[in-house]
Amino acid sequence: MAHDLTLRGFEVSLFERGEFFSGSTGRHHGLLHSGARYAVHDPVAARECIEENKILRRIAPQALEQNDGLFVAVNESDLDYRGQFLDSCRSCGIPVTELTAGQARTFEPALTPDVKLAVQIPDATMDAWRLPLHFLATAKANGARFHRFAEVVEFHKSNGMVTGVRIFDHQTHGEYDVAGDLFINAAGAWAGRLCALAGIKLPLQPGPGVMVAVNGRLTNMVINRLNQAGEADIIIPQRGLSVLGTTVWLADNPDTIEYPPEHVSKIMQQCGEMVPAVKEASIQSVWCAPRPLIVAEKDQDPLRISRTFDCFDHEEKDGVKGLISLIGGKATTLRAMAEKTADLICQKTGREIPCRTKTQKLLNYRMFYKSN
Repeated sequence: MAHDLTLRGFEVSLFERGEFFSGSTGRHHGLLHSGARYAVHDPVAARECIEENKILRRIAPQALEQNDGLFVAVNESDLDYRGQFLDSCRSCGIPVTELTAGQARTFEPALTPDVKLAVQIPDATMDAWRLPLHFLATAKANGARFHRFAEVVEFHKSNGMVTGVRIFDHQTHGEYDVAGDLFINAAGAWAGRLCALAGIKLPLQPGPGVMVAVNGRLTNMVINRLNQAGEADIIIPQRGLSVLGTTVWLADNPDTIEYPPEHVSKIMQQCGEMVPAVKEASIQSVWCAPRPLIVAEKDQDPLRISRTFDCFDHEEKDGVKGLISLIGGKATTLRAMAEKTADLICQKTGREIPCRTKTQKLLNYRMFYKSN
């Protein structure tokens, strides 16, 4: 958001409750989605992912390992899913290449000998910290100001309009006020809590998931199970580690989430069905992070909740001027989420300024640590 808005000439300040990437941003598994995972049951999210996949490869190549991925079939149920999967990927514009079992194991020798076939798709691996640093570095160079350990604890209103925020500084333990013309709530799974400070309810619920990192780079490509997207069905190489994931459930408070130990054994078992070496690998770390899921109704199956995103103009939705919320989405679609919200901001402020983030190559991430 800061990158897009500074390119359009806005003055931008970003307030982060903790250290950068201390929320979900720095805790996801690092998959640059091709969209194939969602093609069958969530084609909107699938198309968003493949479009943004191509853009991020152009504007931030240093943050990516462009290693592709395989969806592998290991039993008859997986084989039955093949036709629907291929048709859905093609209809979403996702390139697919079918591989025999022998071809797949030539690419990835660690695959189970039981592999029946595989489908190659343009997944990739992203560095969960380095990618956002590219955006921060470019936004900083264009004048954005950043405030870490600065938590919004109150909204100030006048005549139905948000005019400022009260900030609690976690370093000094003091408080101060910040005025502004427009406030964007882009706090991920914490966005509902922020809106509650303004008396607004968002259709959002945190959807945590467990990830396990094991020692050893067991594959060089991203490995997915060729079946309906579920839990514990993906292996992502990250430097000298392999990140296995993930599970999902619905929670209320993103700050009190603890991972269920049984999820770890489930992940190890099911990922081991695709790559047997997983079962012998030593665990380096286990963690969980909350997804910011847009929940349309109660008791939804968290696996079937769309991974798309939306932005809410609270003047139109709730009669509160000066506040916009951005929720949903994935790390892969971060740029598109900002574009849609910045377009709304331009519309609301009477500006016709086109988005430039699709083509503007980002600065080196190291530039963030150099003074302007």
